[in-house]
Amino acid sequence: MAVTIEASPAIENGAQVERILQSKIFRTSEVLRNLLAYLAEKAISGTADSLKEYTIGLDALGKPASFDPRQESVVRMHTARLRQKLSEYYRTEGVDDPVIVDLPKGGFKLTFEPRPQVVPPAPVAPPPSPVEISSRVWKPRELALAAGLVLALGCALFFMTRLWSVERAGGTASATASENWTPALRELWEPLLSSSRRLVVCVATPLFVKVPGFGFVRQPSLNDWDDVSQSKTLSSLETALSANISEPSYTYTEVGTATGAFLLGQFLAPRKQAVLITRANVLSWPELAEDNVVFLGPATGIHQTEDIPMGAQLVLDPTGIRNLSPRKGETSFIEDRPAQGGEEAGTSYALISRVPAMNGPGAILMLSGNQISSIMGGVKAFTSASTAQMLVSRLKYGSGSMPKYFQVVLKVKAMDDVPVEISYVLHRELPEPNGSSRISSKE
Repeated sequence: MAVTIEASPAIENGAQVERILQSKIFRTSEVLRNLLAYLAEKAISGTADSLKEYTIGLDALGKPASFDPRQESVVRMHTARLRQKLSEYYRTEGVDDPVIVDLPKGGFKLTFEPRPQVVPPAPVAPPPSPVEISSRVWKPRELALAAGLVLALGCALFFMTRLWSVERAGGTASATASENWTPALRELWEPLLSSSRRLVVCVATPLFVKVPGFGFVRQPSLNDWDDVSQSKTLSSLETALSANISEPSYTYTEVGTATGAFLLGQFLAPRKQAVLITRANVLSWPELAEDNVVFLGPATGIHQTEDIPMGAQLVLDPTGIRNLSPRKGETSFIEDRPAQGGEEAGTSYALISRVPAMNGPGAILMLSGNQISSIMGGVKAFTSASTAQMLVSRLKYGSGSMPKYFQVVLKVKAMDDVPVEISYVLHRELPEPNGSSRISSKE
């Protein structure tokens, strides 16, 4: 006689935790891995109800015996970060996992719930006979939901009408796009638009932290939630405001990045059907591996670029661009000089990198800079016919061809953050995935 042995909930929950710990999202943070494993062990063993900040700090985060939760909010910060990462995991890699692990706010006890089964739709019932409309008073929540539904329907109707109008005017729009689609622009965009891959425009979302009763704060030198607890500046702010930093936020971006995303959307719409604009904090690794991606904004707001193997020779710093291998006549650091005092114009530098896609044919494009004007200058180089022609003429070899993958530094002079002059500074050719490369005849 066959005997079926069902796994106990503890075994299933433990297997789910191990699955999460091995995911790409958690693989890069040892602190969150340790915290998740510790809280899971306590929850599965039934001892999570007695967990305290002090115990977690000592046993999971390695704090000394002198650790005082009233003075340091490190446990609360990492707990909030863990909650965010779990949510991100179930939006991406864990979308089909059988067990959902959650960390409800207000405590340290993990919960384990089986994923709800999809219930097939019920048979359609015949239309009911007319009935008298009830005269009951709607509750505020019901009114809000109804208003939201009306708004959603209105937006849907607007976009459907707009799409119909664009399709009717397709001939004129296509003709205009064709006129502006110069050979130089085609050469710059060809690796990203010629493949069947979807194109994703990813905007930088730097780290902000929430201070209850005060608002959201950003310290430019901090871009990882794990480092917030070590910041003396933020600790001083907590003391001055008598408040504790509670959670990270990735909902803001710079004006230059937002404007650049809008311009790229306008430029790409007639030339590529599948274009998605998203934020860096929600871009998943499967999207990065399977799509062509345009990263837009300061490098400090886009962590994914740090793990792209491209052999970079030019690196964006918070105040300029580092030249890792200066050639004769070049400097090792190219410093931004934004307008100060009563100056009308300032100078910043855009760094453009076109590198191989993570998986298969295609490319990744990075349009980065530290100032509004430098980000806008990078966008203009890839959307303006005249600026694109200048850029391509500098990149081309003596034979007339140009490198497939490269990095370019552009000098951007601006007035009131608006680029008024864009000029070439230097570039580097990057090797192709098979290791082949060519040295420009200009160098």
